[in-house]
Amino acid sequence: MMNLRILFNQIKMGLKIYLRVPAAMFWMIVFPIVMLMGMGVVFSGSSKSGIKLVWSQAQVELASDEDNSLKIALTELGVTLETMTPAQAEERWKGGKLPVLLESQGGHYSLRINSYLGGQGMQVAALVQQGFLMVQARALGTAELARIPVVMTSPGGHHDGPYAAYLLPGLLGLNLLMMGVFSVGMVDVTLREKGGYKRLATTPLPRHIYLAAQLGVRLIVVIAAACMLMLAGALTFGIYNQGSYLSLLVLLILGAACFTSMGYLLASFARNVDVYGGFSNMVFLPLMLLSGVYFSLDAAPMWLQRGADLLPLTPLLKALRSVFNDGASLASQGSSLALIAGWTLILFVFATKRFKWV
Repeated sequence: MMNLRILFNQIKMGLKIYLRVPAAMFWMIVFPIVMLMGMGVVFSGSSKSGIKLVWSQAQVELASDEDNSLKIALTELGVTLETMTPAQAEERWKGGKLPVLLESQGGHYSLRINSYLGGQGMQVAALVQQGFLMVQARALGTAELARIPVVMTSPGGHHDGPYAAYLLPGLLGLNLLMMGVFSVGMVDVTLREKGGYKRLATTPLPRHIYLAAQLGVRLIVVIAAACMLMLAGALTFGIYNQGSYLSLLVLLILGAACFTSMGYLLASFARNVDVYGGFSNMVFLPLMLLSGVYFSLDAAPMWLQRGADLLPLTPLLKALRSVFNDGASLASQGSSLALIAGWTLILFVFATKRFKWV
């Protein structure tokens, strides 16, 4: 009973200290919401407004019948056209933001694809080619080639949502990583560097009570941030958790334990904050970029995909997306849970062995 009272007081005091640090609150609560709003609007909007294409025509007012037929075909395919003169189109092209430029002159067509935006440009170019074939078929009076049916659905087939639905679980996982690497690890190094642990070592406060309280504080903040992020997703994009909230909570707790252990382990190798800054970024950036927080690595080399699958954040994001977007049960995520649990055990054992008050 005495230990529970001490633990409660430590968590209460830790929350008060945490709430007094505006920067920490921003990165854990405000930043994920800003990222969801910004990237969700930018990448989800394209699916609603259609794919955009700039068409360069020498004489817009004297468009041929074939030009008009192509415009109709592209509109049917969901392409939003913006017609410009060659000079205007060239100036726009040199700005570097156009993935593809359709040019027509004297009945001849050509496509210019931005090599830096090849993936997006080839997608638009394929639609233009399909539209052109439709125009030819209609002009010859022949039947158009059959198209393969396209169905928009999630991997689990349960919920069809925008890019924001893919992004939101990724930000939940990213929050856990940031909490462990920066919030836990940085505080640990700072306390050791400034002698805070020496003062704690002279008190009757048990070490396991202190560490449990620190985990409790971070977990409360993470859960609060997750609730606010999901609320923002529901209000802005109409996306909701399709699975069990208990399953989400279990994943958040498991992820918090994993990355808290990682934070303490990383902190044990740094003697000061400057050194830890290098350590933390060396771990944080690869995990963020390779684990699929924002985008899939499907186009990356296979060896890189296989290596990324073994990182602790990758299976956590897979499980979070399966539960949140497709209503999957935890039982169906056995391999992901096993990998996360294995990382947690390894990190916890090494972090415990290396943890010192001084």
